[in-house]
Amino acid sequence: MHQAALLGGMIHDASHYGWKVAQPLHDWGKMAEAVQNHVKSLNWGHRVQLQDRKVKYLNFKASFVNPHVVCGVSKAGEETLLSADHIVIATGGRPRYPMHIEGALEYGITSDDIFWLKESPGKTLVVGASYVALECAGFLTGLGLDTTVMIRSVPLRAFDQQMASLVTEHMAVHGTRILRGCTPLRVERLSDGRLQVTWVDLASDKKDTGTFDTVLWAVGRVPETRGLNLEKAGVRTNPNTQKILVDAQEATSVPHIYAIGDVAEGRPELTPTAIMAGRLLAQRLCSRSSDLMDYDNVPTTVFTPLEYGCVGLSEEEAVARHGEERVEVYHAYYKPLEFVVPERDASQCYIKMVCLREPPQLVLGLHFLGPNAGEVTQGFALGIKCGASYQQVMRTVGIHPTCAEEVAKLRISKRSGLDPTVTGC
Repeated sequence: MHQAALLGGMIHDASHYGWKVAQPLHDWGKMAEAVQNHVKSLNWGHRVQLQDRKVKYLNFKASFVNPHVVCGVSKAGEETLLSADHIVIATGGRPRYPMHIEGALEYGITSDDIFWLKESPGKTLVVGASYVALECAGFLTGLGLDTTVMIRSVPLRAFDQQMASLVTEHMAVHGTRILRGCTPLRVERLSDGRLQVTWVDLASDKKDTGTFDTVLWAVGRVPETRGLNLEKAGVRTNPNTQKILVDAQEATSVPHIYAIGDVAEGRPELTPTAIMAGRLLAQRLCSRSSDLMDYDNVPTTVFTPLEYGCVGLSEEEAVARHGEERVEVYHAYYKPLEFVVPERDASQCYIKMVCLREPPQLVLGLHFLGPNAGEVTQGFALGIKCGASYQQVMRTVGIHPTCAEEVAKLRISKRSGLDPTVTGC
C-alpha cells in the first residue's frame, strides 16, 4: 500500500519528464485484492516449506498444562496433548483497542483490518503516534483520501525526535492533517452511517468533534500471552506489559521454555529481528552454534511517504550515554536527484550521523530521511555493525548520482553552526 501511494506520486511527476498521463484514478478494491492474494501466497508458501522440511504443522490454539505439556484445541474443539523437551513461544502480538473510549471497539478498526477492507475507507481518522499510525496515515493520504492523525503526545517516541519532527512536518505539508495534544473521548454512529468522534485538546481542555468514514486505532500492540496459561508452566511475565521475561539465551524463567519476537520483554517489535533470534535459537538447541542474538545496531525503516531509516543510537540516546561533549553529529539537508526535474520540495530530506567525538570517531547511529531509506540504511548498517568510524565512511567513494552518496559526504557538524544544506560543490 505504501508502494501504491508512491506510484501515485510518480505518475504526477511523469508529466515533468515528457510523459502525457491522464489524471490517475485509484481502485482500492483491486489493490486490496492484490495485497490479500500476496499474503495468502506467503502463508501457503510457509506451509509448503514446513512440509518439505518434514515439520509437522498443527493448526491448534495452544495453552500450557504443565512445564512440559501443551494442550492444543482444533477449530472443531478437539483437544490434543503435546509434550516436548523444549518449547518455544512465538505467538506475536495484536493491535490494541483503547477499551476505555466509548465506541472504540464497536466502530473502530486496526491496522490489521485495513489490509482486508474490500472498499476504500474514505475519510479516515488515525489515532496514534507510532510508526504504524504514521505509515497508515501516509499511504492513505498518498492514495488521495482525506486523512487525519490524532497524536496525544509525541510522534515516534522510540526514535530520534528531530527526525520524527521532520517526518510529521513532511506529512502535514503533503496533505495529512495532524491533531497534536489531543485524545478521543468517544465514537458514535450517525444516522447516515458515518462516525462522529469527540475529542479533547489536552492543553486547553477544549472539546471538539469531527465526522469520518473510518476510525483506525494504532495505539500500540498487546502480546498474545493471556490465553497461554503461562502460570501453569511457571513462566514469568511483566505484569504491566504481559510480555514474557527472557534472558540473553531467549530463555524464560523456565530454562527449557523460550520466547522470541513481540511476546518477549525488551525485544524490538520487528519481524526480521524475531526471525534471526529464532534461527540462532534453533542452532543452539541443535548444538550447531553458541551464537546469541545481538540486539544492538538493529536497522529499521519507517515507511512514511518520505521514508525514515535508522540504525544505532538516536542523538538523544548518544548524549545520554556518552555526554554531549563526547558526541559529534554530522548532518546535511540534501535534494534527491528525482526531486529536481518535477521540482519537488526537499525541505525535509535530511541525514545525520551520530559519532563519538574522539578520533577515529566511532559511528554510534545513522539517520536518513528520504527516498529508498530502507535500501540506504540496510547497506550502511553492515558497516556500523562492524564498528565503522566516521573517518572510514568519509574514505568511502560514493555512487553518483544517488541519495546514499550523501552519507559519504557529511562534512558539516552541528557543533560548527554552519549551514548544512548541500550545494553543488
